[in-house]
Amino acid sequence: MTVSSISRRTAARTVRTLGVVSAAAALTLGLAGSAAACNINEFSAEAKCVGDKGVITVTDVDPAGVPATVTVYLENNGADEKKVGEQVVRGSREGVTITFEEDWKPNAEYRIHVKALPYVDEDIKPNLTTPATACKKQEDTTPPKPEPTPSDSASTPAEETGTPTPSESTPPADTGSNAPSPATGDSHLAETGANSSTGLIAGIAAALVVVGGGAIFLGMKRRGASNSDS
Repeated sequence: MTVSSISRRTAARTVRTLGVVSAAAALTLGLAGSAAACNINEFSAEAKCVGDKGVITVTDVDPAGVPATVTVYLENNGADEKKVGEQVVRGSREGVTITFEEDWKPNAEYRIHVKALPYVDEDIKPNLTTPATACKKQEDTTPPKPEPTPSDSASTPAEETGTPTPSESTPPADTGSNAPSPATGDSHLAETGANSSTGLIAGIAAALVVVGGGAIFLGMKRRGASNSDS
């Protein structure tokens, strides 16, 4: 075996070894670069209130700043009910936040999808659930209680309603006799007519009138006779 053949073998082995090491290093750097470029764990979402308006925010803390498209969907029974909006974000180590205006309801569910090809194309897990309290308090729509009418007031004093109190009531009429009361103008007639001797007195008076008339007639007749004799 010559020295030249040994040198060629050694050189070939060295080249192969360097190739393997370089490939391994490239693969390692590639994986590390992919991991450092973008990851779904670098995204987070939150439901907030700005004044009395609701918003949904998504924060990207990707230090590589890979552009990522963020899409927000309102969920209903596990399906997309509507698309709230879509924005592109470039993250940073300190974090970059984008805002979606959404008048969310309490305990609503939203799906946030992130696409940053070739690194990320998936949803933020778990889905975002909004707080149990809305941003704006619901106004009281209960109708006002109607004012009571005078007839509904059971506690009105007797002096105000004009109703006499028991002490001011009119005394009851005398019910001791069931006979009708005589009229005012007939009181004397009733008294004389009710006397049982009225007929007797009337008869005596008539007899006296007759007697007196006869006496007067006889007296005048006698006086006429006396005058004729003289």
